[in-house]
Amino acid sequence: MVNASFAIPVSEFAELKIDTNYDSSNLEQKTKLRHIERHKSCGVSKAILSDGCGGQPCQPHQTLEEDAAWEALKKSIVYFRGKPIGTVAAIDKSQGELNYDQVFMRDFVPSALAFLMKGEPLIVKNFLVETARLQSREKTVDLFKLGQGVMPASFKVHHSDPTKKTEILLADFGEIAIGRVAPVDSGLWWIFLLNAYTSYTVDKSLADTPDCQNAMCLILKLWLSEGFDTSPALLCADGCSMIDRRMGIYGYPIEIQALFFMALRCALILLKGSGNDFVSQILKRIKALRYHLHSYYWLDFQRLNDIYRYKTEEYSETALNKFNVIPESIPDWIFDFMPSRGGYFIGNVSPARMDFRWFCLGNFIAILSSLATGEQAEAILDLVEGRWEELIGQMPLKICYPAMENQEWQIVTGCDPKNTRWSYHNGGSWPVLLWLLVAVSVKLGRPHIGRNALELMERRLAKDDFPEYYDGRAGRYVGKQARKFQTWSVAGYLVAKMLLDDPTKIGIVSLPEDGHIREPVLKRSNSFP
Repeated sequence: MVNASFAIPVSEFAELKIDTNYDSSNLEQKTKLRHIERHKSCGVSKAILSDGCGGQPCQPHQTLEEDAAWEALKKSIVYFRGKPIGTVAAIDKSQGELNYDQVFMRDFVPSALAFLMKGEPLIVKNFLVETARLQSREKTVDLFKLGQGVMPASFKVHHSDPTKKTEILLADFGEIAIGRVAPVDSGLWWIFLLNAYTSYTVDKSLADTPDCQNAMCLILKLWLSEGFDTSPALLCADGCSMIDRRMGIYGYPIEIQALFFMALRCALILLKGSGNDFVSQILKRIKALRYHLHSYYWLDFQRLNDIYRYKTEEYSETALNKFNVIPESIPDWIFDFMPSRGGYFIGNVSPARMDFRWFCLGNFIAILSSLATGEQAEAILDLVEGRWEELIGQMPLKICYPAMENQEWQIVTGCDPKNTRWSYHNGGSWPVLLWLLVAVSVKLGRPHIGRNALELMERRLAKDDFPEYYDGRAGRYVGKQARKFQTWSVAGYLVAKMLLDDPTKIGIVSLPEDGHIREPVLKRSNSFP
């Protein structure tokens, strides 16, 4: 059995005191802990931790699954010039490396959160510093120069001269990626992670450094530049985010818009000095983006009925059907899927097109960023509970729903053999998404939802060697091309466990509504009497 309190080394990391006296079955206690500010939670946790342990930090009880997960996470650590700098995407010796031996920006986020919640922030700091330096490199794809603000999708340590032990970092900005698509989400995740680090350490010294401030300004300059768009949302190519293959998400995908909203709010917290030139632009964009997503992306039973009755070819400022969506284009499945109680942000909206698919990441980030109102956030969780078999099944969590099949799959994916129905991005089940479900359920005072999903996952995840994804309508089968010991599957599980063990950690990943901590609002849920 591996001790999960490993260090990298001990001298470089501070030990995090973890509260073992927290009663996870006491809903009232969890509700009170839900929205406690970071500086307050530190004092509370330390006081509780020393109680009954002889003045020393109490060690939490760990399962075999947790021990295996921490050991796998430890093995995934990448070092650069003697310092921990990130984690590789996967360690699966049974398959070729391809690009799974690289450190991916989006993949490292769950690992970073696990290290922060464990009390080991140094690896996160090193990652943020080095990726900010990589951003400054010139980026060219087929003689075309990318914007300065683009962050790398991934990087790897290259030993240029093994005899002299010379190490350099090689970054991929999309020029060698499958599909040659630049990662729109990398910069968004970078700012989110910088805010998470700052929130955990209660120290803005890293965020205030010239390198980090310059990195944020370059990203913001790229995002906030004016163009031909009539929408405040970011226009994206297919394959520019976690769904990094052709899946019909081109346009204005909800995942990117929710991350955009989150990153803009984080930037307001982190910017200083010259960065304040962006503040007024950010405030205007946040207001416009929130209005746009609430008005055109939100879908519930009543809204679906309204769209079903839309008139077309309206030409006026008072048009209701502003995007000229043809009601006959509404897919049949949505009428059965949409419960009378519940709702969600749909996948995409553009001229004459509404993508009604459910996308997990975008909806959960909408809750954590407080893009979703309190009522909308509760409705999203109501939908998850009401459609548990479809969205959770036997292995959490569907990346999108439903899967595309037959001719639709052929046209939209280009007959992609990896994205066949109920596999990979096309309705596959991804364990990494569990941390997001747990985070939103903790934030809304309904942790039983996350705990039920975690219990399902623990039945198989470690036994199956932490695969990247699962296949099948219910997620019963290990994915046909899934890598084993996928690092973010490991890290997502650990973050979920730590959030349920200590809900005060939710402040690392969640933003309060309008800058103020909202009092928890508990509603009777579908599965909780």
